[in-house]
Amino acid sequence: MAVPKRRLSKHRKRTRRAHHNLTGLQLSRCSNCNTAIPAHRVCHNCGHYGSKEVVSTENL
Repeated sequence: MAVPKRRLSKHRKRTRRAHHNLTGLQLSRCSNCNTAIPAHRVCHNCGHYGSKEVVSTENL
C-alpha cells in the first residue's frame, strides 16, 4: 500500500478538495400551474408532467 513520505500542507489538501462542493437544486416551472418543481418530476401541486395529467388531484 502506498504511504506518503511527507505530510500534505493545508493549501495542497484544500486545493484538491476545492471542487467537492454541493450544487443547489435546479428548479423549473410547471407548464400548467407555474409552480417551481425539480426537473423531470410530476408537479406536486397539480399532478401534471409536461402537458399531461399523470396524478389526479381529487383525493389530495
